[in-house]
Amino acid sequence: MTSHLIVRGKKIHVEIFGQNHLPAVLFLHGGPGESCYEFVYYQARRLSKELKVIAIDQRGVLRSERIGDDESFGMMDIIEDCEDIRLQLGIKEWAIIGHSFGGYLALVYTKYYPQSVSKVVFENPTFDFEWTARNLLKCAGKLFLSKGDKKHFHECEEYANGFYRTEELFDHYLRLGEILGDEKEKIYSPNQVATDDSVYTDEEWEAFSERTDVHLRKLREEGRMFESIIPYLSELHVPSLLLVGEYDPVTCDKHINEYNQVKKGKIVEFKGCGHMLHSEEPDRYREVVTDFIKER
Repeated sequence: MTSHLIVRGKKIHVEIFGQNHLPAVLFLHGGPGESCYEFVYYQARRLSKELKVIAIDQRGVLRSERIGDDESFGMMDIIEDCEDIRLQLGIKEWAIIGHSFGGYLALVYTKYYPQSVSKVVFENPTFDFEWTARNLLKCAGKLFLSKGDKKHFHECEEYANGFYRTEELFDHYLRLGEILGDEKEKIYSPNQVATDDSVYTDEEWEAFSERTDVHLRKLREEGRMFESIIPYLSELHVPSLLLVGEYDPVTCDKHINEYNQVKKGKIVEFKGCGHMLHSEEPDRYREVVTDFIKER
């Protein structure tokens, strides 16, 4: 079922799959601003055989209502939206799957609404944007070097190893990523996986993208996303699962070392995969996630 819910005054795009009696799970996409489209394309049918899957485009993203230029918006609005959706759907508690920046959101949501969460799956998450941005810059540098572009390789190295604020590192990575163009995707995964987006016209996708730009800009301006939430890991009270791709650049070794201290935490590595595990190995992903969420 695909619909819009009015959530705290805004239309939020919500997709629901699976029977009501099945364990409920909310998917939080990354980006910021990437949408749940790809996850639904690869996992909705697979997961909904044993789980009730709820996937959303976060406030202001893609198919959700646009955030006005004069409206206030910050990270906690996404968290409050999730809780409002849970209440509207009459779900007592649900598991959370957070991909990339969605993993950051999943950990924050669990901290503020612990009674609402049964389990958490972190798929190649970031909990510290500085660590992630530095590692992404190193990976971008290697890609530039492989193309013979020593100028931008040295620029990436300077930012990756220099004394810069997290906001600066993030902005420089976005700028250098634009220089790479389509080649940027090679940073995230060695596997190129196609998603059929022909259900929408090019004009519709362009309009959706404009909404997402506002979402990202306002989060960037608020700045809360640049705060490390590594300390939240020690407060994680529910069983959790960290899924990491062998070649993923977002969840660097520092993240994994910190997660290793989490009580009730498990780690599963996907060999040969990068950042998009749910699309790179969709059948194994379904199996691992379903087994974990249904495990007593």
